[in-house]
Amino acid sequence: MKRLRINLYDPSEYHYGLACGFMPNLRAYLHEEETKPCMIIVPGGGYEYAASGEADLVARRFHEAGFQTFVLTYSTNPLRRFPLHTQPMRDVARAIRIVRQSAEELCCDPENLILLGFSAGAHACASVCVHHADLDTREDLAEKEGSPYQGISCRPLAAFLSYPVITMGEHAHKGSVQALLGLNPSEEELNYFSLETQVTADTPPCFLWHTADDASVPMENSLLFAMALKKAGVPFAYHLFSHGQHGLSLANAEWAKGHYAENYTFEHAGYILKAIQDGTLSANEEELRKIDELAHRVYGEKEAMPEVSVWPELALSWLKTLNGKQA
Repeated sequence: MKRLRINLYDPSEYHYGLACGFMPNLRAYLHEEETKPCMIIVPGGGYEYAASGEADLVARRFHEAGFQTFVLTYSTNPLRRFPLHTQPMRDVARAIRIVRQSAEELCCDPENLILLGFSAGAHACASVCVHHADLDTREDLAEKEGSPYQGISCRPLAAFLSYPVITMGEHAHKGSVQALLGLNPSEEELNYFSLETQVTADTPPCFLWHTADDASVPMENSLLFAMALKKAGVPFAYHLFSHGQHGLSLANAEWAKGHYAENYTFEHAGYILKAIQDGTLSANEEELRKIDELAHRVYGEKEAMPEVSVWPELALSWLKTLNGKQA
C-alpha cells in the first residue's frame, strides 16, 4: 500500500481564524499502478475535531474493498471561537477537486468518486451534495480565476452518510450548530445548512444509516434527508438499525478494541495546544483541558455491534445498483 499526505491549500489560500499553523489535508491509502474507484472519508466530531476512530481503520476497510481511499482532516472549531460557516464543505470540495485533478497520478477513476461521512463529517459531505452548484459557480465559494482546480466539478458520484448531522432545526445537534454557525446564526444560515431543505433532483444518490436510539444525533436527521431525497426523485437507501450508540464507525471487533493504528486526525488540536503553550493563543483552564484531552486522546474498549457492522457490505451492494459508473 502506498501512503501519501496531500495538503489542500497553499498557505496564502487558507485563512481560518483558529488554524494556528494547521493545514487541512488528505491522507491517501493507494493501490499502485491499477486505476480504481476512489473514496474520500470525512470523520465526525461535532465540527470540534475529526474522530480518529472514523479514519484509518475505515480507510483500510474500503481500500481492501478495492478503493483508492483518502481521509480528510478538515477545518474544525474545538474552542467554538470562530464559526466555520462554509469552510468544512469548501474543504471537502477542494479535496474532491484535488483527487480528480491528480487522478492519473493517484490511479483514480475521477468519475467514480464516493464521499463517506460520519456525523458532522457527513453533514459536510451532504452539504457538498446539495450545494455543489454553488461551490462550482458562486463567487464567494467557487475556485478563483487561475486556480488549477477551476472547472473541476465537486459533485460526487454518490455519498455514504453514517449517522449524519443534517438539520439545524428541531432535531439539530446543538454542538455542531454552534461550532459551524456560532451562537446567533441567521435564519438564512440555518436554512442553508438544514440540508433536508436544500435537496434537488441534481443531488447525488445517497446511502444513509443510523441507529434508532442514537442519543447524540437523533435518527430524525437521516430520516428527514431520506424523505427529501424521495420527494426529489434522487436514488437512495436508508437503513435504520435497532440499537447502538453514536459514533459506531465500522461497529466491528477491530473498532471495538479502541486501539486505532493512527491518530493523525487530531493534528489540529495539537497545533492549538502548542499555540496556547507558546502564549500565542490565550485560553482558560477549561479550554486548555479540552484541547489537551483532544491532542492526546485515547479511546477505550467498546462493544462490537454485529447488527450494525454489516453496513459497509450493504452500502457497497447498493452502490452496484446505481446506473452508470459502478465501484
